[in-house]
Amino acid sequence: MYPHAPLIIDVAGYSLTTAERQRLAHPMVGGVILFGRNWQDRGQLTTLCRQIKAVRPDLLISVDHEGGRVQRFRTGGFTHLPPMAALGALWMQAPRKGEMAGAPALRATNAATAAGYVLGAELRACGVDLSFTPVLDLDHGESSVIGDRAFARDPRVVTLLAQALMLGLQQSGMGNCGKHFPGHGFVKADSHLAIPVDPRSLKAILAEDAAPYGWLSSSLQAVMPAHVIYPKVDSRPAGFSSRWLQDVLRRQLGFTGATFSDDLSMEAARHIDGCDVGFAEAALAVLDAGGDMVVLCNQSVVDGGAPIDEAIEALSKAVIEGRWQPNPASEARRLALLPLAAGMDWDTLMVSERYMQALNTLP
Repeated sequence: MYPHAPLIIDVAGYSLTTAERQRLAHPMVGGVILFGRNWQDRGQLTTLCRQIKAVRPDLLISVDHEGGRVQRFRTGGFTHLPPMAALGALWMQAPRKGEMAGAPALRATNAATAAGYVLGAELRACGVDLSFTPVLDLDHGESSVIGDRAFARDPRVVTLLAQALMLGLQQSGMGNCGKHFPGHGFVKADSHLAIPVDPRSLKAILAEDAAPYGWLSSSLQAVMPAHVIYPKVDSRPAGFSSRWLQDVLRRQLGFTGATFSDDLSMEAARHIDGCDVGFAEAALAVLDAGGDMVVLCNQSVVDGGAPIDEAIEALSKAVIEGRWQPNPASEARRLALLPLAAGMDWDTLMVSERYMQALNTLP
């Protein structure tokens, strides 16, 4: 048993190298995030997941697989899922002739549950444990990086559709991760490329963008904060802020699940207190602020994975020097995200009644 394995790292290709096996075996590493470059076909993906679990069965295998334009695996039988905005649009439709007023909302929630089930069941059939979904950001109409990834502008609609999608994920045997807390939809800048700043007050943010996190606090299993600065609340981006992670998310909103940093390779991820910092310093800042897990993407292909090795070494050194103490509670939250049973095999899934019904329910 590992006292706390906070690093979620990537791998370079279709199968594990010797160096990657050694990294994944390190007690500071708690999981893997997959990308399109790790996909060739279903057989290859299933084998890769088995290779990862053979190193350590407790490693969490994750992916950004939301539907729409953020879907890592699109061929080989994977269903092309609609963007979440399509579910919101379904909710807003006028009732058909002779229907009750709430019929479109019912169709939308059923479609969201179907989307969650198809998404989770197909990934689980290949050995993937978790997708970082649902997106809980509101569509304010300004953010290009969020856009149609958001269900809707209304936090009530976002909450109900997200809850329905999370039910589908649960039916498939997969957990959930709401993102990007407390909300990325208001700012125009893309945190992959710049440092977004949201000038609103805490009261305004809690009343709208962060509202779904409070309403879903008992059913969300994980949360990913935004790489956005909210200067009226804290000078640090939310993922590096104990004010946001501990005071607001946990104490005020009552969230008890796991928190993941957003990708530390993003432009906004390593600008803290007015200074640019390295991956290791950023990882320690996340953990010091009360974060549970640190996601470091797209670094396995940089100098043979040197940035990952440096982060592992820095965390190990911080423990030895007493600058960071592993958190058993964080480790328990990570382990709670692992599926309780193996996914249905692909061929059986394809002919299962629930799966076929879900496909027919998608918009």
